[in-house]
Amino acid sequence: MALFPFRKSAAPSPAAPTPATNPPVRPAAALAGAFAGSIRVGMGQLLVEGGEPERNLDRAERMIADAATQQCDVVLLPETLDFAWTHPSALLEAHPIPGPYADRLCQAARQHGLYVCAGLTERAPDGRNYNAAILINPAGDIICKYHKINLLEVELPYYAVGQTLNVVDTPLGKIGVNICADNFLDGLAIGHTLARMGAEFILSPSSWTVDFSITEEHDPYSEKWIKPYSILAQLYNISVVGTTSVGYIVGGPYEGKKSIGCSLAVDASGIRAQGAFNEFAGHLVVADLPRPVRAEQGTQIGQMLARKGFRLDELPAGR
Repeated sequence: MALFPFRKSAAPSPAAPTPATNPPVRPAAALAGAFAGSIRVGMGQLLVEGGEPERNLDRAERMIADAATQQCDVVLLPETLDFAWTHPSALLEAHPIPGPYADRLCQAARQHGLYVCAGLTERAPDGRNYNAAILINPAGDIICKYHKINLLEVELPYYAVGQTLNVVDTPLGKIGVNICADNFLDGLAIGHTLARMGAEFILSPSSWTVDFSITEEHDPYSEKWIKPYSILAQLYNISVVGTTSVGYIVGGPYEGKKSIGCSLAVDASGIRAQGAFNEFAGHLVVADLPRPVRAEQGTQIGQMLARKGFRLDELPAGR
């Protein structure tokens, strides 16, 4: 049963999924007592073409099917996978959620029996667009919907700022959802808040972009992504997972730049899995993530952070 009263528009009943044969054996949790079981996450590095939602959704459905054959519990897909990030066509052609694009993902989740987290563009009833992410359960119900908060300046003509955060309880664990730049160091309060709300896993549809001349030899992402993911993971004993698109950007303020994969799964022990850094690296990256045990709640979290030396009581220098 959905945790929120979202309704999907009518869709034909999908065929029953074909059971997988000889599923791979999952590794046991690495640290007994610190973790409770594990989940398998598929990071779907997807080619996302600007202004081509039907082709992008076709690829997303195939990626979901691929994740199911690899026995994933959840598949995480990129940010705004329908129209692509900041593509001008979304200003006129975006759909509501629920709506035809979200419904296709819901049907795929139901058909293949796994959780799907994906980024879409949402046209709200008041006419504004949002950079949205949805979490769908294996029954095909949307159990979480989130609007990106830490919008880049170039995004502001395209999307309105989100105003809510949420963490949902699932059989896999407590899952929070954010999007891409919400995990910048200057937006890390969003991740801190999800962790304070009890998240064990933060799933983040993303669209990491670089100039066309940047290659894997110039990988800029150690400080930009690995560092903030690691801060959250190590402070709170959680997993942070981001999946990004691949391909060249056509249309909008970043035209000519490229999305280069490099999807990332980080927990308190370090990097669990990382996608290839390449604009052509459209593939599924599978990560087995131990489910962390988080004993602290409420003010106990602040006490835990203080024990770790995290300062809560300082103003910026010079104030």
